[in-house]
Amino acid sequence: MTASFKIPLSVLVVVHTPALEVLLIERATAPGFWQSVTGSLDAKDEPFEVAAAREVMEETGLDVTAPGHQLSDWGLQNTYEIYPEWRHRYAPGVWQNTERVFGLCVPAPTTVTLNPREHRNQMWLPRLEAADLCFSFSNAEAILWLSRLADSS
Repeated sequence: MTASFKIPLSVLVVVHTPALEVLLIERATAPGFWQSVTGSLDAKDEPFEVAAAREVMEETGLDVTAPGHQLSDWGLQNTYEIYPEWRHRYAPGVWQNTERVFGLCVPAPTTVTLNPREHRNQMWLPRLEAADLCFSFSNAEAILWLSRLADSS
């Protein structure tokens, strides 16, 4: 059997409302680790937008094509060091991941359907509170970008 390693390319999807309320979900295996939707590409040639839509559906049950939902590629990419405790998921020698950032605007806060193997809790928070609660610096920075997006519209 061949080992299957994660691809070091991923998506981060900030789910938010027009009022800049942000959905955070808590990892099942790491209580207190709050984040937006994240996930690796399934194949190196999978388009980031396809991965973003898939991860949103898998982690929240939200359909990015539903009426009133708008998925947008923010044109931001982060490259960061993979935490040592998660490097075993990647091929030997892989220690960096590149993450593409998306936003999913939904009309209003809603209860989402979590995958219990991945997440155990959810909450909607104002943008600044959500950024403060995020474990990941790149996730917090992406949430803070929401104000720039609102100012440009």
